[in-house]
Amino acid sequence: MAGPAAKIVFMGTPLFAVPSITALVDAGHQVLAAVTQPDKPRGRGLSPLPSPVKLFALEKGIPVLEPARLKDESFMEGLCSLGPDLIVVVAYGKILPPAVLSLPPKGCVNVHASLLPKYRGAAPINRAIVNGEKETGVCTMLMDEGMDTGDTLICERVPIGDDETAEGLAKTLSEKGAAVLINTIDLLLRDDIKPVPQDDSLASYAPALKKEDGRVDWTRSGVEIKNQVRGLYPWPGAFTSWKGSLLKIHRGRAARQDEAAPGGEPGTVLYAGKDGILVACGKGAFVITELQPENKKRMGAAEFVAGYRVAKGDRLG
Repeated sequence: MAGPAAKIVFMGTPLFAVPSITALVDAGHQVLAAVTQPDKPRGRGLSPLPSPVKLFALEKGIPVLEPARLKDESFMEGLCSLGPDLIVVVAYGKILPPAVLSLPPKGCVNVHASLLPKYRGAAPINRAIVNGEKETGVCTMLMDEGMDTGDTLICERVPIGDDETAEGLAKTLSEKGAAVLINTIDLLLRDDIKPVPQDDSLASYAPALKKEDGRVDWTRSGVEIKNQVRGLYPWPGAFTSWKGSLLKIHRGRAARQDEAAPGGEPGTVLYAGKDGILVACGKGAFVITELQPENKKRMGAAEFVAGYRVAKGDRLG
């Protein structure tokens, strides 16, 4: 590797964190252990499944630690015995206690998927898209006891495409974050980087998502609903109701001005055909192009219209 190597403990859980731990290994750093959340029930059978970070670590022969509580004495003893130069945290999912934060001499470095101090919290990617942002980014920071309040190290901007989903943007930011992380560590080890305090007056927050966040409010504008659909894809997903059953909305677009015929109450179907289902909104209209009826397969609007009796004048929501 070009710069000095470090002894690192990596803390992360979801797929978003995998490019970062991969980059650390590829750069020649010594990853002493991967700390990840315990296996959780997933899928229809609710079988306990390992996190993506655990799977990567096992494949690479990296010891895996899965503490139920970070304050457990046995975990702290094990962490201290490893003697890391620094701890890297990427989407781990738990707040680090002071004892962990103060352990490594080079500190705890976090990769966060926003341009701090904007969108501190658990769901910065989703909230940025839902709010109609045109730009986001990744920041590395030295962690403190607050929620994403530590001094920033390197921040890089990333544009958000008009039709980009949270899934696609997460992949882009995870890869960008991995590259920024390697650069950050190189500069830290050389003592050639100056931490920058965040301006708390500019802070905004991105709380964790709930299933109910996906419910579409048709009194909002077509543009806002489009942002909700793509910002909550694939989870929790946007949804509405129709004739007493749930409809998941996977894709759609804000209607053009010439398509948004006036006269319909919000949630009223204005048109249903092979090109989509046009629904009146509080401002403008929204065109559903891909959806999924309750307990059925995902399908395009044309297939749904052909197989279900959805018609002009029906109400959604």
